[in-house]
Amino acid sequence: MKQELYACPSCGEKHEAGAVSAALHCCPACGHHFRMEPADRIKYIADENSFMEFSQHLYSRNPIDIFGYEEKLSEAESKTNMKDAVITGICEINSRKVILALMSFDFMGGSMGSVVGEKITRALLRGAEERLPVIIYATSGGARMQEGVFSLMQMAKTSSAVAEIDKAGVPYFIVLCDPATGGVVASFAMLADIIMAEPGALIGFAGPRVIEGTIRENLPEGFQRAEFQLKCGFVDIIVPRSDQKEMLSKLLEMHRL
Repeated sequence: MKQELYACPSCGEKHEAGAVSAALHCCPACGHHFRMEPADRIKYIADENSFMEFSQHLYSRNPIDIFGYEEKLSEAESKTNMKDAVITGICEINSRKVILALMSFDFMGGSMGSVVGEKITRALLRGAEERLPVIIYATSGGARMQEGVFSLMQMAKTSSAVAEIDKAGVPYFIVLCDPATGGVVASFAMLADIIMAEPGALIGFAGPRVIEGTIRENLPEGFQRAEFQLKCGFVDIIVPRSDQKEMLSKLLEMHRL
């Protein structure tokens, strides 16, 4: 049976899906990082069979009665097999217990509505209460406009939860994935103790086209990519997927409670 081919946007090479999957959804030729879903990330980050999900019963409603929103949610749930754009759970990384949250861009662009904000908040507060380090993989297009002000409130709520875990002296690490933008970056994603990023990830508040249209100037090459943000001090370190588990393990050891 013929496998699906992945065309790399960086080098143009085409690879069978199996080869890309074996390379942790990276291009075997140039290392370009394709977008990756939570279930696949759990397989390479968490120790085998250690991930136990919590808050899985939460699901979005339609608080401001936007026409068609329920249908969009149903489509996203069928596409991703998730109830919303983030999964949270407890797992072990090289035998160290942590709380892990992973966002999905395939679920309505990883947009942050009431459920995403609530699950992130619960994960952070549980980390503070149980003194377990929290690691979040963030990818998002921003706030979920179908929920209006309820989505915008999540920025304050998640930021307040970060303040609580900081007050408790519990480590909080973030991994910014392509893309990480909007209200997520303007809240909990930029408040971690260590901010990691995947190579080539788009990181910023507004997108490059919006900024160019506003200032009426051309932006520098590579603007808002992880490498640019590292030079500007917005990111602490860029870590390829193949090295992430080892790096997280080192950080957990360095920040042992």
